[in-house]
Amino acid sequence: MMKRYLLVILTIIILSFYFFPFQFRFMPTVNTKMVLAGIGLLVVAVELGRSKNSMIDKDILIISGLAGFVSLAGLISVTYNDTNDFTYASYIVSMWVWLSAAYVVMTVMRSVHGEVSIFLLCNYLIGLCVVQCVLALAMEYYLPVKDFIYGIIDQGTASFLEKKDRLSGLGVGLDVAGSRFSSVLVMLAYVCVRYKEQVSKYSYLYVLAFCIISVVGNMIARTTSVGMIIAIVYFIVAAKLYELNVHSKRFLLSLLGVLMIAIPVLTYYYVNIPDFYQKVRFGFEGFFSLVEKGKWEVYSNEILQNMYVFPESLKTWLIGDGYFGATTLDPYYTGKEWRGFYMATDVGYLRFIFYFGLLGLFAFSFFMYRVAKVCMNRFSSHKLLFWMLLAINFIIWFKVSTDIFLVFALFLCIGKDDEDECQRRLLADNSL
Repeated sequence: MMKRYLLVILTIIILSFYFFPFQFRFMPTVNTKMVLAGIGLLVVAVELGRSKNSMIDKDILIISGLAGFVSLAGLISVTYNDTNDFTYASYIVSMWVWLSAAYVVMTVMRSVHGEVSIFLLCNYLIGLCVVQCVLALAMEYYLPVKDFIYGIIDQGTASFLEKKDRLSGLGVGLDVAGSRFSSVLVMLAYVCVRYKEQVSKYSYLYVLAFCIISVVGNMIARTTSVGMIIAIVYFIVAAKLYELNVHSKRFLLSLLGVLMIAIPVLTYYYVNIPDFYQKVRFGFEGFFSLVEKGKWEVYSNEILQNMYVFPESLKTWLIGDGYFGATTLDPYYTGKEWRGFYMATDVGYLRFIFYFGLLGLFAFSFFMYRVAKVCMNRFSSHKLLFWMLLAINFIIWFKVSTDIFLVFALFLCIGKDDEDECQRRLLADNSL
């Protein structure tokens, strides 16, 4: 039994290396995702050499082709504008890095449990995010933990996080983390509805996990609110708690129990610890504003409004200017200097347009849609989950440019037969 627990912990660590990659101090040029990807390519090569089933099939080839079109749009923009910013001109490479790394994660998961499924993957991601949120709090309020984490990660990353003075975990920070927390919150709500018979007896743990990820996740990145709101709306509509059956009663009791403990604890820390007070106010600034002022006001949203700047030339609208980040990295750039983000905008859709125009934006959007569609076709009974994940991706692009292909990549590494077998087993267990 102890061996199994250790293997589960090891799987969570490997999943964290993938889902929240970071650079070790002793190898600052390579992050953990890239290491997993290197291993993944070797595994796929060996499987192909042995004529065994691998992840490469028609669907993977199709989305690889679409990723190639995204890269082509970037290459056209970079070449025409004579820039050196290949951020998305190499997207097909990035796609395969994520996919290869995901394959390693799912291979390890299969080795530990003898199977992989959507249910199993979602539970692992939920557990990982809870661990990362707890770690983030420990780093913030217990200095030895923070010193240890900062001692193993790349010095540049540690300095950046220290300067930002934001809650962070191991590889977890800012809006990139928020998009991933959002995805996992939707998965959590989906699991509670779709697998209510399996999770009913553990409903208090799922409620607690939702509260931890929602509260701490928003303290890390307010983008977490996107997934939190979608998850709550979905659960209210789909769970049918008003029917008051055995499962809904158990869930409501679990919710009541968790809130009875959580509210006094959060209130105590909110009132007595100034730093915690500030971080909660930051994480839920919009909600506090709504209650106190009667309107939604978030300081970062006001900054974001000033970032809505649009191209002034037809060329930029069509193929972009070939710049995604700071122009200071291009020694031959002669225009107005932009640091951080080109045209001083962090809005996802606009950054894509300025980089490779509507041509690239449409190619990238269709790529993300097609990836989600592959998952829907492979797992037809889970279509709603993938629609919600796709919605998160496109909503977040109104704020930042990060995409959640890495989330879909994990599902792409689950075979249809694996999921069907899991569903049959769960159905058999329910009938006992």
